[in-house]
Amino acid sequence: MKAIINSNESIKDFPIVCVGGSAGGLDAYIRLLKNLPSNMGVAIVIVNHLRIVATLLHEILPQYTDMPVNLITDKLDINPNNVYIIPAKRDLHVLNNEFILKPISKPRGWSDVITVFLKSVTKHWNGKLIAVIVSGYDGDGAEALSGIKEVGGITIAQKPETAIQPDMPESAIASGYIDYVLSPENIAHEIERIANLN
Repeated sequence: MKAIINSNESIKDFPIVCVGGSAGGLDAYIRLLKNLPSNMGVAIVIVNHLRIVATLLHEILPQYTDMPVNLITDKLDINPNNVYIIPAKRDLHVLNNEFILKPISKPRGWSDVITVFLKSVTKHWNGKLIAVIVSGYDGDGAEALSGIKEVGGITIAQKPETAIQPDMPESAIASGYIDYVLSPENIAHEIERIANLN
């Protein structure tokens, strides 16, 4: 069941695209963004599975897209036609059309920041959800894919043979909840197709 937004809040119902990855993810993010139009009316949220290393994605990725690339800060407003990057050492949530940052809930071992974010948007976002799992170690994100499907979202995994590190997309595929298995370039085309349906 989707969240009820407070009456004093404007309802935002554009799609959120969560792109989750880690090792080898940069290659996938670049290939994806280079093929995405900048005016589709969706928010792209890159949830990079980094526990302690500070991210440089907000400095690297602007050369591959015309969309503004934002390092997420607490209570940052969510808007379409923007790319958002999770900071290190934080779990990412959504509430009342804003990003909420919390201390990372799993500071040791493989983090589950992608799973945490996907579970949050299924409860607190009114627009369509598209979950994309790309190159990375471990299986972060796979556990939340059933919830994305339950609220009518779309799930996509990077084709393992196109990934530098196929563990994460393979885990997503093994969950049984993936709609499409595509190269990053074709993921971009599918996101554009879905966006045009709205």
